[in-house]
Amino acid sequence: MRTFSRLDRIIDQLDQGLKSVLVPPPADPYPETVPREQDGLSPEERVLGGRLMRVNHAGEIAAQALYQGHALCARDAHAYDTLRTAGRDELQHLHWTAARIKELKTHKSYLTPVWYLGSFAIGATTALLGDKVSLGFVAETERQVIAHLQGHLAKLPATDQKTRAIIEHMAADEARHAASAMEAGGQPLPWPARLAMRLAARVMTKTAFWI
Repeated sequence: MRTFSRLDRIIDQLDQGLKSVLVPPPADPYPETVPREQDGLSPEERVLGGRLMRVNHAGEIAAQALYQGHALCARDAHAYDTLRTAGRDELQHLHWTAARIKELKTHKSYLTPVWYLGSFAIGATTALLGDKVSLGFVAETERQVIAHLQGHLAKLPATDQKTRAIIEHMAADEARHAASAMEAGGQPLPWPARLAMRLAARVMTKTAFWI
């Protein structure tokens, strides 16, 4: 495992932040198991899929910022490595959702800078409470994201197999990240913290669906 100095971490996370916000997705960012062709979507189904993907993209922007805030303030090298690895995995999700939004001919959330800055502040502030709390926060975030993605799968029409496959891949990765965070020493959060996280996420998802 490489040891990162404080300056290394700042440069590393700045690089990750710039990639999250400024770098466009590759021409074909999807895993091989995601269908390449999309047929039979009505205009209404395209609108719904686009809005759901806009919500997911906003969530991935927030996830990038959370991971970067947590990683920047992590005290233990193993905790930093766990957070850094998961954050780079999440960058793939960001590319998937951005590409799918473009394919469905809609737009990303206009409040993307708000989601990023707010989430980074939450991540960095939580990390100051210690690595165990920080990793527990990440694990709880991922569990709530999985529940949110399962809700999207229930709403998607059967014809939108491409969007469905992307979301299924994302949910599988989130479960792995949650497990890794707990294995790295995360501790369960008290229920008031979990409730506050759900309420904050609800505000973001409801807003990003439309804006």
